[in-house]
This record gives sequence, C-alpha cells and structure tokens, in this order.
Amino acid sequence: MRLNVAVQMDPIERINIRGDSTFALLLEAQRRAHALSYYTPDRLSLRDGKVSAAIRPLEVRDVANDHFSLGEPQLTDLSTLDVILLRQDPPFDLAYISTTHILERVHPRTLVVNDPAQVRNAPEKIFVTEFPDLMPPTLITRDLEAIKAFRAEQGDIVMKPLYGKGGEAVFRVAREDMNFGSLYDLFATMFREPWVVQKFLPAVKDGDKRIILVDGEFAGAVNRVPAPDDLRSNMVRGGVPKATDLSEREREICTRLGPSLRQRGLLFVGIDVIDGFLTEINVTSPTGIRAVKNLGGPDIAAMIWDKIEEKRKAL
Repeated sequence: MRLNVAVQMDPIERINIRGDSTFALLLEAQRRAHALSYYTPDRLSLRDGKVSAAIRPLEVRDVANDHFSLGEPQLTDLSTLDVILLRQDPPFDLAYISTTHILERVHPRTLVVNDPAQVRNAPEKIFVTEFPDLMPPTLITRDLEAIKAFRAEQGDIVMKPLYGKGGEAVFRVAREDMNFGSLYDLFATMFREPWVVQKFLPAVKDGDKRIILVDGEFAGAVNRVPAPDDLRSNMVRGGVPKATDLSEREREICTRLGPSLRQRGLLFVGIDVIDGFLTEINVTSPTGIRAVKNLGGPDIAAMIWDKIEEKRKAL
C-alpha cells in the first residue's frame, strides 16, 4: 500500500536528525515507498470549509547537514491526502490549538496522527491528572497561598510552566528556600496560565524514563539521566540516554493508560516516569524513537507505520 503522506512540522532545516523522532518516521515512510510532502503550520489555510496547504514534495536522507530535498510548493486540498503527521513541537499555545481545529476538518477522512481534537484536549501536564493515583502529589494553580500550603506539606517541590517544553523553566524549590518569593513573582509575570507544582522526587538523579506507547501498547523505553549539576533529564538539556527495562510498576502504568490512549486516537505517545511515578503524557510531538533504537531497542518508527497502514486500510 503506497500512501500519500504529508508532515506538518517546524522548519526541517533546523532539526537535529541524530535524535529527531519526526525524521525517523519520515525515513521509515520513505523506505516503504510512501509519497512524502512537507509544510510548516503557517502554510495551512481554511477557506469556505476546505483545508489546504502549500505543500512541497520531500525526500529525506540520513546524512547530517544534507538530510532533505524539497520540491516546488503546490497548494493542495489536504482531504486528498491519506495521512498527515502532526509533528510540530510545542509551545502548546493558541497558534498550535488553531491548527488542531483546522486539521479536525479533514480527520479521519485523511488520517491525522495524532488525532488533532484529542491532541487539543489532552495537554501533557493536564491529561496526566486523570490518573492521580499514578502520579506524585501534584498541584496546578497560580495561587500563592495554595502553593505555600502545598510546599509546607510536601517539603521540596518542583515548579514548571503548565505549557512548557523540553525542560524549560523547571525549578526545584526547597522547603526553606529564600528564592521562593522571587521565583513566584517571576512565574506570575511570565505565565498567564497556572503552573505545575509537584513533590520533588530525589530519584530523578537516577533518571527520568521515557516510555513510548504505540496505539496504547508498550513499544520501547529509554532512561534519560540528568547531568550532575542539572535537575532536568531532557536530552536537549544534556540528559544522557541509557538502555532500560520496565519495572512491574511501569508495566502497570502502561496497562492503565492503554485503553484511554486508544479511545482518544493517540497513536504515538511518550510518557515520563520517575521512580515509578507518572509525571507527563506527551501527545503533541513525542520524542525518543531514535534513542531507543540506537541503544539496541526496537524500531518504533516501523511499529508506528505498521499501525498507521492498518488504520488506513480500515477507513
């Protein structure tokens, strides 16, 4: 089955192919002889009920600094495509939300992965709160008194933006920390939304495990170990990927999440687990595919395309 596939992503010239999951998906699609096209979110249009974009034919190569070639742009009705990969990175702001509303007009006639309505309705740090018994103690607020009470109860805490990405603006605050007031003021100035306040988990020094699920089933995992002088384990922040297996608790988490992910049409999901506690469910543009494979794990890109092809046949 040859599919006509477009990818909605950030500028392809800026990606680091060594660890980019979108690039892994594109390589596998090309290996399967699917026709690839590319566009950035700003080329998306909705006119008289029809969704279109100026898409460009795309060829990819696993060669650093020479990883793609593009053809000439052509305005295309996106309902004529078979698959759209929704792979733009956060921030999950109104611009991002707007693209989900537009793409919802063509899904599922054109299979959008992940389902745009469910991406919109399942922000990573809010969706996860549907499973409070799997999480560390967590508060979402911008109320100073609520944060003070939570900190007094829990001791050391972590504060991070509700719609942050890639470990940006993640802070540990001790029970007795003279920077707390200034940090609160900084967050209140920078972010209009509430923010996430969680009990600090000391075991983060041993790693923050990224577990990938494909159509609700465990597919692979990588343990991201933070640098000695950093709280954050994100690989873009210097976290070191390590091979890993799942604990019984982590398998339980996957089993619990699977039905909800399948029901929502969230085919490619990356969850974050620290010391057996679920901290995020990443649905916008999950990463980790290449790290898992590079460490001797399964080819998750192939697993995702097997599932996409299966779902496309069923439409």
